[in-house]
Amino acid sequence: MNVALGSLPAEPGQQNEDFAAVAPGAAVLLDGASVAGAETGCVHGVAWFSSTLGGLLLSSITAHPARPLTDCLADAIRDVRSLHEDTCDLAYRASPTSTVVAVRAGGGALEYLVLGDSTLLLADRDGKTTTVTDQRLDEVGERLRAPVDELPTGSPEHAAALAEYRDALTGLRNRPGGFWIAGPEPRAAEHALTGTVLLESLASVTLMSDGATRLVDQFALADWREVLAVLGSSGPDELIRHVREVENGDLDGRRWPRGKASDDATALHWALP
Repeated sequence: MNVALGSLPAEPGQQNEDFAAVAPGAAVLLDGASVAGAETGCVHGVAWFSSTLGGLLLSSITAHPARPLTDCLADAIRDVRSLHEDTCDLAYRASPTSTVVAVRAGGGALEYLVLGDSTLLLADRDGKTTTVTDQRLDEVGERLRAPVDELPTGSPEHAAALAEYRDALTGLRNRPGGFWIAGPEPRAAEHALTGTVLLESLASVTLMSDGATRLVDQFALADWREVLAVLGSSGPDELIRHVREVENGDLDGRRWPRGKASDDATALHWALP
């Protein structure tokens, strides 16, 4: 497999809550999440949750190639739960959660699963690009975050409004009419977006956390073909460098309102022969 991986935490020296890993014919990417400033009820933390879930998921999808990806994810969530339900309060509203993107090649096809607002970018050999992103979190967020976007990022007022927004958003997590994300409940896996694509039609497969997709979906400074051009020529590290450069030029979020000035950013780019 010809795979390139790049990842940076939101700030130097800060813990990175993204996780990505690859095995022959398979890859996973997770973006850990919690309610900023709130206790998680978990003694391990968000980075532990995303990395543990990601490792178990990758193991499951490679060890059981015929098992549906949704079942593999449900099994991995169940296994992580068993590892810390005796020490942590998993009923707590701010318990760690994570987005999930998983792909597995076999039988001439690529299976995929997307849960939460990370992105799967598929590039066809004819130059066409297709993205698979779970939009339910964004759709719910748009209804709630107008007061946040009116305030300068990083200001005390912005922080207070953001805390209220995230608390409201947490109340809609893993509920009908809200959004779905990997957390303590295996049933969330049933709500993932899934599909299959012929491998022979694909030139590349890219998994990205929302911190790495900002040039397109947050800043509108590039399209997916331009992102692929950077990934193909210079790799994920260069893509993330571009993201950081734009973020650093708008730290107060005046031009591009956002919850975080910078976010953990991870991209895993798999070029197919």
